Amino acid sequence: MEEAAREGISLLAKLDTEEGERPNLSSSGAVFIMLKSALGAGLLNFPWAFSRAGGLHTAITVEMVSLVFLISGLVILGYCSSISRCSTYQGVVKAICGPTIGRLCEICFIFNVFMISIAFLVVVEDQLSKLCDSMSDNATSLGAVDSERSWYMDRRLGISAVCLFIILPLSIPEELGFQKYISILGTCAATYLTIMVVVKFYLMDLDSIPELHNPSATSWTGLFTVVPTICFGFQCHEASVAIYSSMKNQALSHWILISCLSMLACLLIYSVTGMYGYWTFGTGVAADILMSYPDNEVLVIMGRLLFGISIVTIYPIILHLGRSVIQELCVTSRSRHVARAGGYGKRPRVLLTTGWVLLSLGAALFVPDISEIIGLIGGVSAFFIFIFPGLCLLRVVQREGAVLRVRWALILWAMVTILCGVFIFGQSSAAAVMELIERLG
Repeated sequence: MEEAAREGISLLAKLDTEEGERPNLSSSGAVFIMLKSALGAGLLNFPWAFSRAGGLHTAITVEMVSLVFLISGLVILGYCSSISRCSTYQGVVKAICGPTIGRLCEICFIFNVFMISIAFLVVVEDQLSKLCDSMSDNATSLGAVDSERSWYMDRRLGISAVCLFIILPLSIPEELGFQKYISILGTCAATYLTIMVVVKFYLMDLDSIPELHNPSATSWTGLFTVVPTICFGFQCHEASVAIYSSMKNQALSHWILISCLSMLACLLIYSVTGMYGYWTFGTGVAADILMSYPDNEVLVIMGRLLFGISIVTIYPIILHLGRSVIQELCVTSRSRHVARAGGYGKRPRVLLTTGWVLLSLGAALFVPDISEIIGLIGGVSAFFIFIFPGLCLLRVVQREGAVLRVRWALILWAMVTILCGVFIFGQSSAAAVMELIERLG
C-alpha cells in the first residue's frame, strides 16, 4: 500500500529506476519510494488497533519497540544485498541462507502478496458499500418512493464488476511500466486520509467526543492486536532490497540513515492517524476508519474515492509480483532451456492472472472486515521483517570474522529477532484464524 503495501511490496523501486542499469537513485528518492512502499491500506486499520491495544500510550510504546526491529531488518537486508550482489529480497535470502530457506521465502512471499490482494478488495468493497449507501440516501431525500437499495447497487455485484472489468484487464499485461505514473495515488490517498482524520476531529462537537478506553484495562491479547497492524503498515522490507540496489550511495551508514528517516516518517503518519481516529470514535471505531464516518460528508466521500481508485491501480502491481514468483518457481522445476525458449506465453499468464483475481475476489466476499485479513498478513509479514533477516544475520556472522564480543552480540540479536518473529507469526495467525472462524460461524 503503497502500496503495499501497498506495498510493502513493490515493484515500484524497479519501475522508478529501470531506465538505466547503473544505480542512480538519490537519497530523497529512496526515502520517497520507501514511503510509497509502506503507506497504504494499513493506515485505515491503525485507529482500530489503537483502540484494541487499550489506548495511546500502549499502542505508541508497541510502535516504538517494533521500530527497532523494523530498522534492524532493513539494515541487515541492505548489508546482505551488498555482499550477495542480489537485487531482490528472495535472491538475498537464497544467496545467504541457501536454496531451502530461499524456497520457503518465495512461498511466503506468494502467500503474503495474495493476502494483500484480498485485503485490498475488502477495502474496495467497504468503500463501494458506503458510496452506495450515500447514493441511496440521496435518492431517498430527493423523493424516491422505494427507499431500499436497487439491485445494481449491491456491494458484491459492484466489487465483482470492478474485478472483472477493471482490475483483470489491467493485470493481464506482462509489463506494467505505465503503473509508475499513477503509483503516486496511494501516497496521496494516505496523506489525504491523515489530514482528513485530523480535520474531522477538530470539527467535531466537543459534546460528542466519546469516552476513551481505560489504559489500565489493557489485556495482553489486546496489546498484541496492534502488532499485526504495525507489521502490515510498516511492511516495506521486500521492496527495500531493490531500493538499496538502485541507490547511488550504497554505504551502510547512509542506508541506516535512509531506513531511520523512512521509518520515522511512517511512524509519524501512522501515529497521527491512529491517535486522532481513536480520539474521534473511541472504542467504537471500525476496523476500517472510513467506515466510521457518515455516508454523505464530502470530505469522507473524496477519501473513499481516492482510496478505492489507488487500490484498483496498485492491485495489478501486487498481482504481478506474485505471478512472477510463481512463474519463477515453475521454471526452476523445468529445464532451463524451456524458460529461455519462451517460457510462459500469454495463455498461461492469462489463466494464472484470472485464477488469482477470482480466488482473491471469492475470499474477499466472505471476509467480515479488514481486521481479520490484516491479522493473517501481519503474521506472515513477521517472516519478512523478523525471521528471514534474523536468519541472514546468523549466516553472515558465521561466515565473516568479527571481534568475539561483537560476534556474540550479533548472534544474540539474531536469535531475539527470530524468536520474536516466530511468536508474532504464531500469535497473530492463530488469533486471526480463530476470530474469522468465530465470525463466519
